[in-house]
Amino acid sequence: MNNKKPLIILTLILALVVISLGAYTRLTDAGLGCPDWPGCYGLIDVPKTETEIAAAEQVFPERPVEPHKAWNEMIHRYFAGSLGLLIGLIFILSFKNREQGGPLYLPMFMVAVVMFQAALGAWTVTMKLMPIVVMGHLLGGFLTLCLLYLLLLRVSKVRVNATDSGLSKYTPFAVLGIVILTLQIALGGWTSSNYAALVCQELPVCHDGWMQQLTFSESFQLVPPKLETYEYGHLGAAERVTIHAMHRIGAMITFVYLAWLAFTLFFKAQSPKLKNVALGLAGILLIQVVLGVSNVLFSLPLAVAVAHNVVAALLMLALITVAYLLKPRPENAHV
Repeated sequence: MNNKKPLIILTLILALVVISLGAYTRLTDAGLGCPDWPGCYGLIDVPKTETEIAAAEQVFPERPVEPHKAWNEMIHRYFAGSLGLLIGLIFILSFKNREQGGPLYLPMFMVAVVMFQAALGAWTVTMKLMPIVVMGHLLGGFLTLCLLYLLLLRVSKVRVNATDSGLSKYTPFAVLGIVILTLQIALGGWTSSNYAALVCQELPVCHDGWMQQLTFSESFQLVPPKLETYEYGHLGAAERVTIHAMHRIGAMITFVYLAWLAFTLFFKAQSPKLKNVALGLAGILLIQVVLGVSNVLFSLPLAVAVAHNVVAALLMLALITVAYLLKPRPENAHV
């Protein structure tokens, strides 16, 4: 499987691109740029001619054609479809080489995740941007990226130096960091899918009186009341403030914990490899904080908001690297 490493790297890069395009699609309000799935107004691309546009709007009178939004959505679908094909190819090659002892169950799991991701992509459209589906689609994209990265680590046979083997006791702390960051990413997805990103434009948490607005009864209701569409949000101001405030508080907790983990490992590690990974974790964390603050100060500029999603993914990959290096693994282990 090691000779397929370039394919895994290519697929990993494509997965990061798909996450970026997903964020761009969501942030440009293009999630329903195509009201059907997997095509767009019944076509394999976007309606272009006057005849095609007129026919599309006759079939979907409630959704006039907005070419720029439709293209955002379809480009995301094209890249996501290509990603699925490459992951399928990785699984086929892994299955063919299974007698050589290469990883098999991990590629098999990736195929299952991609299939579920495709279903979530369809439900995002058919359920009209229901927040839980949109958030699930985001988390599925992150999971796909993380599985690909874990596969890359496996085939690369990355190991920590013997001088740092004693740091394996920090493995649970790295795993806890992954859990905390996952919850924070989910909160970010919930904030975005409920259109709550701009309700708090002051630091460090929200505007004056935000604590009096907190209400949890409907803010985190996973199954919302059935509506024609959830585009542009269905919650009131207090619920959106609650969601945003929890995301801000979660960001503070995540920052403190990951900063502690990064600097603890940096000062305790002996090998340059682990020191560099810990330093990289701290650097990515700092960039993410700067991007988060910039989103507030500059009212969610598109480039910064997309970068905030991408750097969150890189932060997760850095944490996975830490956990993988710290956990001792036998040389003949395969997943």
